[in-house]
Formats: sequence, structure tokens, C-alpha cells
Amino acid sequence: MNADAIHNALDNDIRLVHERFLVAMEQRLPAMQLDTKERYFVALSSLVGKLEAAEKSLRDVLQEMMAEVASYIFQEMGGR
Repeated sequence: MNADAIHNALDNDIRLVHERFLVAMEQRLPAMQLDTKERYFVALSSLVGKLEAAEKSLRDVLQEMMAEVASYIFQEMGGR
């Protein structure tokens, strides 16, 4: 398999996983508590904003996100 075919296959796999993610979150949203929805919205909005900044590498985006969402993760793990 050549490099272009590998890139295309991975692109398609990523698209499929994105679609699965959307379906999974649509199913979870109605049952989420308000405080969880708020934390999720803040984290997701921040992630999308960072991804829209084309000059940032994915590595930079992930490093920034780890620092920003750590407190939300601990809140969820601790049962609020």
C-alpha cells in the first residue's frame, strides 16, 4: 500500500470515528447532569477553537488541552 492510500484510508477511518462520536454523544446528552454538560461544553468549545487555529500543531493543541481540562476530569472522576 503506498503512502497516499494509507493517508486516504486513515482519513476515512477518522471520519467514521467522528461520526460514531457524534452518535454516542447525542445518545448521552439527554442523561447528562447540567454541571457535566457545562464542563463538557467548555472543554469541547476550547478544543474546537484551538483546532481552528491552523498555525497550532496538534501536539500544541493537546498539550494546552491537557492543562485546561485536567480540573474538569478530576471533577468528573470525583463525582462532582
